[in-house]
Amino acid sequence: MADTTAISVAAAQMAVTTDVDANLKTILRAIDYAADQKADILLTPEGALSGYTPRFDQTLVERALAEATGRARIRGVGLALGTCFVEPDDGLCYNELRFYDQAGGYLGCHTKILRCGTMTEPSEGEINDYAARPLRVFQFKGLTVGGLICNDLWANPGCTPMPDPHLTQQLSRMGARVIFHAVNGGRDGSELSRVAWQFHEANARMRALAGKVWIATVDNCEPATLPCSEQSGVVAPDGNWVFRSRPQGEHFFAHTIEL
Repeated sequence: MADTTAISVAAAQMAVTTDVDANLKTILRAIDYAADQKADILLTPEGALSGYTPRFDQTLVERALAEATGRARIRGVGLALGTCFVEPDDGLCYNELRFYDQAGGYLGCHTKILRCGTMTEPSEGEINDYAARPLRVFQFKGLTVGGLICNDLWANPGCTPMPDPHLTQQLSRMGARVIFHAVNGGRDGSELSRVAWQFHEANARMRALAGKVWIATVDNCEPATLPCSEQSGVVAPDGNWVFRSRPQGEHFFAHTIEL
């Protein structure tokens, strides 16, 4: 199948909480928005469905996942859906970006690889909570795409207790032309948070340029009283933003990537 010449990407900069029902309601609204905008696929933040936590109700998440994917199938919208999930084949918990085609077919998932942890030995943090699987690409509408989750892209030097494997470059070499990046970054309104924003933005632009790939990225906006941890939007292979979301609060947006 030949690559498509354009893909319309919608994204939901949304409040991600540990309330699965509340998260689901927002995702359903975002799916309807994406369909109304005639978008091909909707990207959500890291942990958008389950909440960004390894301590969730798997049964509740499975029910919510079925409802979200069912709505997307009815509306003809593909998904790059962030959620934590226990995979039945091995019983392990993963931080996932799950891909679905516009007919509701499950294409597989990217699992977060650069899980955050302390720089001590042994490292402590989410690196102990989530398992990881090998990097892979997916075929969506004849287009090779990849997924990354938060720290996978920028390898924050303060919380990445493993070498930076340059995952954007790896995906580029694997043939990915668009990378979907789901984020749930911490921030507290301090000067350090502003430095982190600059670091995140610079990494998105530099890695898009280095890999000659498009990057669509979206962050959690909770708490809405603070700016997000990164710039949501779309970066072109020349390293320039072609669309920027509002920096704070809920914002659904759509942009057509001309390949």
